[in-house]
Amino acid sequence: MNRQPPVLEVKGLTTEFLGRKKAVTVVDGIDFTVQKGETLGIVGESGCGKSVTSLSIMRLLGKNGKVVAGRVLFEGKDILQLEEKEMRTIRGNRLAMIFQEPMTSLNPVLTIGRQIGEVLQLHTSLGQEERKRRATRLIEQVGIPRAQEIYGEYPHRLSGGMRQRVMIAMAMACRPQLLIADEPTTALDVTIQAQMLGLIREMREETGMSVMLITHDLGVVAEMCDRVLVMYAGQVIESADVRTLLRHPKHPYTQGLIRSVPQHSRGGKRLYAIAGNVPSPGEWPAGCRFAPRCSEAMPICHQRRPELLNMPDGSACRCWLHDASGAAEGRDLH
Repeated sequence: MNRQPPVLEVKGLTTEFLGRKKAVTVVDGIDFTVQKGETLGIVGESGCGKSVTSLSIMRLLGKNGKVVAGRVLFEGKDILQLEEKEMRTIRGNRLAMIFQEPMTSLNPVLTIGRQIGEVLQLHTSLGQEERKRRATRLIEQVGIPRAQEIYGEYPHRLSGGMRQRVMIAMAMACRPQLLIADEPTTALDVTIQAQMLGLIREMREETGMSVMLITHDLGVVAEMCDRVLVMYAGQVIESADVRTLLRHPKHPYTQGLIRSVPQHSRGGKRLYAIAGNVPSPGEWPAGCRFAPRCSEAMPICHQRRPELLNMPDGSACRCWLHDASGAAEGRDLH
């Protein structure tokens, strides 16, 4: 049992975005922790609130987004209460993030070396020459050849895989305690994906950092993660260690995600897909938010919202099928 305090503890996090007529809740009261040295996976379809969760933690929501409730304790300190100046000393230093699309995250008019160097300049006392040496070394460490030449290149001259490596180099420049990786391999081919994931794993093992990995790819989860949260329509609907979740998923949504993964053993059979789409924020149904798409939905599922219940095996599930009284009541309702 891990007796150390978690690196990150999120309690009741609720995030809203300003719509045309009113504020719309996108992340709805979620709770989770990330322990020292572990990789926590957050999975779910697009629109479930995964990326907004990470941006809420980093306080990078933009002018239309706002955390309206909850606490985010990083190394025991509620970073939602910090002044922006103090937050900047943490962001990119002890708390770092790899964004989904590096071309929109890297500055197109600054060289690669300049951008890595700025991170070091902001968070360390290194001189200019030492920053250059450190930046070049970081470029080498993430597996980019010709590091001296790449140091002086601009982002548009690099491939997608190389730009993603640069993002990792920038994130790792100050050896963070927690690295948030938001879909870090989405736009990459399979070979480069494997290299990126291997690189993140090596960095974790070398430095002892924690990783929060946001993905829709259960293959990546199986390879990288210790524990997994499944999100749907702004809520955590299941959590478990990775082996339990993949072998014994409890929520119908998680079961559907796993069934949707292509497998060679199925031969020429049609690929399974969950019917329907994730409801848009502001249009969530009254009961279980997955009920309209769920083949096992009971009357109660459309009427009452299930709570996230702790299971005997240490997992947690938000489903009336796993609440004896609710399930019984659901079958009796007409």
